[in-house]
Amino acid sequence: MKRLLPILMLAAATATAAAPGPAPVLPDAPAGWQAAAARDIAAAYDITMANHAGALDPHNPSFVGNLEAARDHGLALASRVTDADGYLAAVQGFTARIHDGHAGMYVKFDRGALASRQWPGFVAAWRGDLYVHAAEEGAARQGERIVSCDGKPARQLMEENVFAFQGRSDEEGQWWSLAPRLFVDSHNPFLRRPERCVFEWGGERIERELSWRPVTDQASAWHVDDMAPDTLPVGLTEPRPKLFWMAMPTFHPSDAERAAYHAVYRQVETQRDRFLNADAVVIDLRRNGGGNSVWSARFAAALWGADRVRRRAEARTARERVWYRASPGNIAHFRNIVETFTAKKETAIASWAAAHEAGMRVALAAGKPYYVANENAPAPAANPQADRPGEPPAFSRPVYVIVPGYCASSCLDAVDVFKLFPNTKLIGAPSSADSTYMEVRSEDLPGGLARVIVPVKLYVDRPRGNGEFYRPDITVTALQWTTAEFRAVVERDLAPAATLGK
Repeated sequence: MKRLLPILMLAAATATAAAPGPAPVLPDAPAGWQAAAARDIAAAYDITMANHAGALDPHNPSFVGNLEAARDHGLALASRVTDADGYLAAVQGFTARIHDGHAGMYVKFDRGALASRQWPGFVAAWRGDLYVHAAEEGAARQGERIVSCDGKPARQLMEENVFAFQGRSDEEGQWWSLAPRLFVDSHNPFLRRPERCVFEWGGERIERELSWRPVTDQASAWHVDDMAPDTLPVGLTEPRPKLFWMAMPTFHPSDAERAAYHAVYRQVETQRDRFLNADAVVIDLRRNGGGNSVWSARFAAALWGADRVRRRAEARTARERVWYRASPGNIAHFRNIVETFTAKKETAIASWAAAHEAGMRVALAAGKPYYVANENAPAPAANPQADRPGEPPAFSRPVYVIVPGYCASSCLDAVDVFKLFPNTKLIGAPSSADSTYMEVRSEDLPGGLARVIVPVKLYVDRPRGNGEFYRPDITVTALQWTTAEFRAVVERDLAPAATLGK
């Protein structure tokens, strides 16, 4: 559990350090937007080189060349920018070429400066192939397979019209999570929106001309609901006797959601006998976009036992080391955390940040590129799988973890912990992935139109490798990812064991 504390602290600290400032002044002419795009992409490159944990990483000698290629690509796009939509597209193109969900740029200005988005009356979904997830009358039929558009197969469409500007196509979960964006016209000047598509239904194919129109409230709802139409609030329910359902839709909980998490921990700890005799426990990560993995770790500790989780986690990460890039910008970031949380009397966070600031200062003064935070980590316990005298009974009932395609960052940290135990099965989609560069800060770029994202640390010998994702034990290809659908999946998987038990 100690390893998770810095994640909690930096999450809180970064939220404070990156508080929004005044609205930027937008360019009022095409030449201004073009100059701003070129200026900000060049500045983002410079700041990234000076502070990113990967820029001096001896384990990744291709990092600098890849970043240079991303800069050159972004600047080539910037040379063709004439408005806010083009600026956004150039920023996205630069970020996509970096190929890391924890690095790049994002715009700060009000999206009101952008042209209104359009759609053709239907929303796509990826379930191993491209399908119509939902549609207005006459636009398409729900469940139709989208074969091609303008002569381009579905995969080529996704590569050119989505992954060239968003996401990472080598992570299978990104296909599931980003497919709804394929048929959204964001007025990217570097893309051509589809005009005619071929749909397949029951073995028969039909070609339709797309009718683009302004995005409606229904369209927005369908885009959001693609993989979670009836998300449950944070909390533990029992949809039938002996089946427990733990909803974790966020690791950025509000005050009420934090209270709900704590109530669950108390319930699991005080009613442990009920869980030891459960048919199954379902952990629902739909809508979870990451945040702070302490919430999932606390649940795992309550369910399996804190010492069991700790021993297995320490054994799994025994060789793992955490390197912090020692740069003036990163040191100033940690100094800001110290000052902010000292004023708030949050002494634990301030002390943690002060220790890291001091370590980076020493490394920088010695001419070392990194401060190694856990260089002298203790050896893991012998035989970590074995129970210890006096421990509570082991929890061995089936656990099903619903994993959406966008699961990354602390959502993946949660899966890492749950998969420490052999009674855990993953159901749903392939996950997304992380690089080994984590714990981000962000910094304003000149003019205030955008911020650059900078990961300050890197993992060395992390068990889950760079770009590695989870594949489900049970893939759920249903178009509607409802709670009822997942309950049916769980019940079907439990049925053989229930029959044997009779």
